[in-house]
Amino acid sequence: MLREFLLKGLAAVAAVALAAHAGMVAAAPVNGAPLKIGIIGAGHIGGTLARLWVAAGHEVLISSRHPEELRPLAQSLGPKARVGTPREAALFGDVVLVSVPYGALPQIGRDLKAELAAKIVLDTGNPYPQRDGDMALEARRVGTGVASPRYLPGVRLVRAFNAINSNDLASEAHRAGQPIAIPLASDDPEALTVAERLVRDAGFEPVVVGPLSRAREFDVGTPVYTRLMTAPQLRQALGLK
Repeated sequence: MLREFLLKGLAAVAAVALAAHAGMVAAAPVNGAPLKIGIIGAGHIGGTLARLWVAAGHEVLISSRHPEELRPLAQSLGPKARVGTPREAALFGDVVLVSVPYGALPQIGRDLKAELAAKIVLDTGNPYPQRDGDMALEARRVGTGVASPRYLPGVRLVRAFNAINSNDLASEAHRAGQPIAIPLASDDPEALTVAERLVRDAGFEPVVVGPLSRAREFDVGTPVYTRLMTAPQLRQALGLK
C-alpha cells in the first residue's frame, strides 16, 4: 500500500516536471502539416523564401518596419500571405525567419525577446563591417554561430540560407537534376529537422554541418560561401561524411 502510494506520488511529480518543461519550450510544428512562418525582413532573401514557401503550401506573414510597402508582394502571393509588423510576425510564426542586416539583430533581440522566446528561428544574416560596424568584426572573429545567439537569446536558433545569393535562391530552386545544397547549423535537433524540411520545401537539399559552433565553416569569406554545390560536393568541401 505504501509502495503504491509512493509510486503514485513520484508519477505526479514527474507529470508536473514534464508540464513545466513543455511550458518552457515552444511546441514543434507537426510533421507534414503546413506551417505558419513569420518573416522578419522581406528583402531579397526573405521575399524569395516567402514565395517558395507559399508555393509549398505554408502560410507566411511578411514584415518590415514599413509593412504597407509589402502589400503588393503579399497580394502577388495569394491568400496564404499577409503583412504585418515584426512583432506580429514573431507572434504568428510556428517558425520565424530573421533576414535583416546583421547589425539589426541586437535590436530585434531586445524588442522581440518575449515574442521569440523558445521559437525556432532561422537566421540568414551575414556580418559586413562596412555596413554593420564593429559588431560585425566581432561576429566574424567568433563566428556567427557564436555571435547570433548572443543577440537572439532564448530562441531555438538555426543558421540557414546565409550562404547563397538571393539571385541564386530564386533561380536555382527546384532545378532539374541534383538540387543545390543549403548548409545548416544548430544546437537543437528538433529545430534542425524543421529547418531541413523548409529547405526541401524551398527546392534545395539541406546539409547539416553540425552545432552552431560549426556555422563559421560557411560564414562570409569561407571557400563554400555563395558557391553553388550539390549536397555531395558540399559535404566533401566541408569534410563531412
